[in-house]
Amino acid sequence: MSSNKKRRELDKIRFSIGAKLITIISIIVIISLGSITILVSLLVQEDLRVSAEENNFEMNRRSAMEAQSELINIRSNSRILIQTILSMGNSQQAVAVARQSTEYFFAENPLVASVFFIVPERAEQLFVNGRFFLSREIDETLTVSYFTGQRDALGRAVRGETLLLNAAPHFSRSLLAMFFPWQDGAVGAVLFSSDSLNENFSFELNQSYMLNSEGALLTHPDFELLKNGVNIGQMEFVSSILKSSDRNRQQLLKTDFGVLQSMSSSSGGMFAPLLDSAKSVIEKVKQYAVFVLGKISIDLPPKKNTASAEKENRQTRQYIAYTKLNIAGAVVITSIDYDKVFEGINATTRRNIYLTISVLSISVIFIWFFSKTISNPLKSLAGAARQVESGKFDLQFHAKSKDEIGVLTKSFQKMCSALNIFGRFTNKEVAVKAMRGEIKPGGLPKHGTIFFSDIREFTAKSEGFTKFFGAEASDKIVYWLNSYFTEMVDCVEKTNGVVDKFIGDAVMAHWGTAYTAGNPRKDAFNCIKAALMMRKSLYLLNKSRKANDPSNPSIRIGCGINSGIVTAGQLGSDMRMEYTVIGDPVNLASRIEALTKPLGADILISEDTWTLVGDKFICEEMPSVTVKGKAKPVRIFAIINFLGEPKGPKNIDDVRALLGIEKPNIENVDVNADEKKYKIGGEQKK
Repeated sequence: MSSNKKRRELDKIRFSIGAKLITIISIIVIISLGSITILVSLLVQEDLRVSAEENNFEMNRRSAMEAQSELINIRSNSRILIQTILSMGNSQQAVAVARQSTEYFFAENPLVASVFFIVPERAEQLFVNGRFFLSREIDETLTVSYFTGQRDALGRAVRGETLLLNAAPHFSRSLLAMFFPWQDGAVGAVLFSSDSLNENFSFELNQSYMLNSEGALLTHPDFELLKNGVNIGQMEFVSSILKSSDRNRQQLLKTDFGVLQSMSSSSGGMFAPLLDSAKSVIEKVKQYAVFVLGKISIDLPPKKNTASAEKENRQTRQYIAYTKLNIAGAVVITSIDYDKVFEGINATTRRNIYLTISVLSISVIFIWFFSKTISNPLKSLAGAARQVESGKFDLQFHAKSKDEIGVLTKSFQKMCSALNIFGRFTNKEVAVKAMRGEIKPGGLPKHGTIFFSDIREFTAKSEGFTKFFGAEASDKIVYWLNSYFTEMVDCVEKTNGVVDKFIGDAVMAHWGTAYTAGNPRKDAFNCIKAALMMRKSLYLLNKSRKANDPSNPSIRIGCGINSGIVTAGQLGSDMRMEYTVIGDPVNLASRIEALTKPLGADILISEDTWTLVGDKFICEEMPSVTVKGKAKPVRIFAIINFLGEPKGPKNIDDVRALLGIEKPNIENVDVNADEKKYKIGGEQKK
C-alpha cells in the first residue's frame, strides 16, 4: 500500500501543462494572431487581381498601338521617298533633287538607317543614313552585305508579303528590317533602329516584347537575345498565339518562360530585402507557434531550399496579354509576374508581422519563465528520443517537475530500460528496425548467406567444468561461454551480419537479410571475413590460456557457410516472435558445419558461396558430399585465407597445423552413422 501511495504522489500533477498553455496561448492568439487575422481579412485580393489584369491588358494594347503606328509610319515614309525618287527620272538635276530628298528624309527620320528598293528593269537603289552609322560606330558597308544576303526575304516581298526581320545579329545593334511590296513587281526595304520600341515597351512591372510571324524576337530589353537571333516560336504558348485566330487576348500561364520571363523576377526588385526579411520572420514565428501549439498549423510559406528555388525559377506564373498587329504579322506580348501583382499584399503582411513582433516581444517578457519549464524538458526528451531512434537505449535522466512532462519523463525512462533489456535478448539492429516499422510481420524472399558454428568437444569440456568446480560449474560454464560469444558476436556485427540465435554452444548468423552490404557477393564476402576474424580471435584467445586448463579450456570451432534464397521475417506466436531465416540453404549450412570435424577443417563453404566469392579467398576443394534430399553431390570448399594475404596459412595443412587439427582419414571416417545424411567421395558410409 505504501509503494502504491508513493507512486500516486509522484504522478500527481501540481500545476498542469494545460493551465500553462491556456495562459500562454490566450495571450498570443488573442493579441497577435487575432490582430493578423483581422488585418489580413481587410485585404481585397480579387480587386487587386482584376486591376492587374486590366492594367496588363491596357499596357499591351498601348504598346501594340505605338508599335503599329511607328511601323506604318516608317513604311509609309519609305514608300513616299521611293515614289519621289522614281518620279524624277535619271537626269542630273533629278539626281541632285533625289539626293536632297533623301537627306531631308533621313533628317526627319533619324532612326532609319537605310532605304533599299528594286524596280524591274532598273538598277538596285540603296540610300544610307551616314549620320546614323557614324553616331553608332557601325560600318556602312554592312548594309550592302545585309541586303545582298536577304534575297529570300526580297523574293517573298515581291510575292506580296510584308516581312519584319531582326537585323541585330548582322550589325550587333538593335536594328529591324522591313521588306514590303511595291508597284509593278517592285520591292522596298527599310533598315531602322528599334531603340524607340524598346523604350516604349518598358514599364515598371509589365514587360513587352515583339515577335514576327515566325516567332523570332524583334524587340526585347535583353540585347544579347536579339544579337543571337533567338526564335521562341517553338514554345507551346507562343505557337498557340501565332496560330490563334484571336487578335488579342490575355491568360494566366505557368510554364518555363525562358526569355519571356520578366527581367526583374530573378532579382526581386527593390522589395527583395524586405521580402527575404519577412519570409525569415514568418518562418521563425511559424516554428515557435508549431512548438507551442502542437497540432495547430499555420498556413505560412515554407522555407525553400536551393533546389526548390531553382525549380521555382524555371516554372513561373505570368499574366500574358498579346495583340496581333496589322502589319507584317507581328505580335506584341506583354507580361507581368503573378507574384508581383500581390506585392501590395506582401507589404501589408510585413506591416502585420512587424506589429505581431512588437506584441510578441512584450508577451515574451511574461511567458519567458513559463517557457523554460516546458522547453528544457521537451528538448531533453526530444534528444533522448533521437538517441533511442538511433539504437541507443541505455539512457539515464530524471524528472525535475511534477507536471505531465515529469510523468512523461519517468515513463520514457522506464521505456528506455525495457528497450535496453529487449535489445540484449535479440539483435540490437533488428530491434531498432522493428521499432521503426522497417520490419513487418511475415516473410520475404532474400538472397542471404547463412553461417553456423559449433564448439568442438563441448560436452567433454562441460564435464571438465563439473569435475573441477562442482556446484559452481553452471556459473563458470556460462561465464566461459559468454566471453566466447562476446568475441564471436563482435566479429559478426563488425561485418554487417545479424546474429540469429545461440543454440547451446552453437551460433547462427546471416548476412544480406535484415540489411545488406549492397549485393549477395558483398554479403557472402563479409560472412567469410567474419569467420576468418573468428579464427584469428580464437587463436589469440587460446594463446592466452594455459594448456590443458579445465577451468578455462581452449576453444576450437567448426563453421559452415552456405548462400541462397531464404525466407526471412518475424516468426513465432502472438506472445513471442523473433526475426530469423528458414529454407533449404539454412539446413545445408547446418549440415556443412557438421562436416568440419570429419573433414578436418574449421571453415567450410558450399559451392553456391564459392561461386560468389571464390576468387577473393584461397580455397581448397574437399571431397564432394551427397546430402540427404539432394539429387547431386554438393561440392564443399575449405577456406584457407584471403587471396593475396602474405601472412597466414597457404593450404589446408597449414590451417590444421595452426589450429592443432589432426589430419583425418577421409576414406575410413563415418561422418554421420546415425542420421545417414550424406556420403563422402560418392560412397555411402555405414
